[in-house]
Amino acid sequence: MGQADDRSAVFFDLDRTLLRGASGPVISSALRRAGLMPDRSLPGEGLIFGLFDLIGEIRPSMMLTRQAVRAAKGWSRDATREAGRHAAAELAEAVQPWARVIIHDHQAAGRRVVLATTTPFDLVEPLAQLVGFDDVVATRYRVGADGCYDGTFDGEFVWGKGKLTAVRAWAAGNDVDVARSWAYSDSFYDLPLLGAVARPVAVNPDPRLAAVAVLRRWPVQFLDAPPGVPKILGVEPQTAVFPFLRNEFMPYVRFEVEGTHHLPSEGPVLLCSNHRSYFDPIAVGYAAARRGRPIRFLGKKEVFDAPVVGELARAMGGIRVERGSGSDEPLLEAADCLRAGEIVAILPQGTIPRGRAFFEPVLEGRWGAARLAAEMADEGRSIPVVPMGLWGTEKVWPRDSRVPNLVNVFDPPTVTVRVGPPVELGLTDAGADTEAIMEAIVDLLPAKARRRYEPTPEELARTLPPQA
Repeated sequence: MGQADDRSAVFFDLDRTLLRGASGPVISSALRRAGLMPDRSLPGEGLIFGLFDLIGEIRPSMMLTRQAVRAAKGWSRDATREAGRHAAAELAEAVQPWARVIIHDHQAAGRRVVLATTTPFDLVEPLAQLVGFDDVVATRYRVGADGCYDGTFDGEFVWGKGKLTAVRAWAAGNDVDVARSWAYSDSFYDLPLLGAVARPVAVNPDPRLAAVAVLRRWPVQFLDAPPGVPKILGVEPQTAVFPFLRNEFMPYVRFEVEGTHHLPSEGPVLLCSNHRSYFDPIAVGYAAARRGRPIRFLGKKEVFDAPVVGELARAMGGIRVERGSGSDEPLLEAADCLRAGEIVAILPQGTIPRGRAFFEPVLEGRWGAARLAAEMADEGRSIPVVPMGLWGTEKVWPRDSRVPNLVNVFDPPTVTVRVGPPVELGLTDAGADTEAIMEAIVDLLPAKARRRYEPTPEELARTLPPQA
């Protein structure tokens, strides 16, 4: 997120940016329950909201939105605010997971985060308070002496150029420099604001904004996936390959998978596995796909720095680790993934053991997973730490080979993947917690993995990197 700037702020659009789709259906329902709108839906209302969810704002629908101020004439402001409070709880459930992470990170850096939306202030302020925004810039309806709206605007219609004008007015009153600030939006009609800030971000952009973002080299982000993960037709690459993670599509290996019910179907998870082969991430992903969930892997920097492969690793949601650097950046990124409700996969051994260490029955791990679990607990988040035992992956891709063996289709090796129940951790001693995690992983391995074994020279050779 960069260094804090005490004169910068962050401006967040609402529909299709903070939220997955349109807020209109929820707000309309709340207004009907409050008796402010007719019980029946307006003709074409569902079509308009559906079209908005698909392609974003269009000028005709926004012109209708502009006329809503007249329809609100005579509404009690108090009743409208009460409808907004009822809508807020349901809308909060539609807040995109990475939007919350971005808001948290900006505020941790000392920046004010402002909801900037066309939606009327009295209807959206309760949501902004619930999510934790610092302020709201929104369309305001003028209130008469009787406490009811009089059918006119109080200030700007906060859309297009009007949104930029309203944001600048707020900035002037709050000692903020818009030109140093950030803005997140999905809409082509927010170009005036996006073009006025130092750091524009196109979020789930509509087709025209997507084209502008490419031309201006603005970052594009989808807030239901980590930064750097692209989407095609709304699907991220890792999810797109799920249908192909089946034995019939991988004839060079046979998977035996047990215990995937221990992986929650939603919410944050720390998944910890032993490390035997370069094929391990495929095996872990295969098991997670059984639950329909993508995973975010911590991987060595060499993978991310490699041409093509590195870009693919990032597109799959990988987290780059530079071992030995002492940097906490990978753990900070992993923590953000957990805050967003993702599965983070960590191989605590850090690297594939070499030589006789490969055959040791006692596994030693680094403290990263334990530190992450403790950090989340300090934030009041209980993150399940789920162990996974891998066996046989080295038969598909041994350490001494630069590529996996994909031609062994007549007698393919068997890879066993076993998932266990969450590990009970004390969360006060990272060393003790790491030992508990590694012991839980060992318990998931075959009995022969827990016995000391004298390998042959050929077996030892296969645990070493390939010769140049």
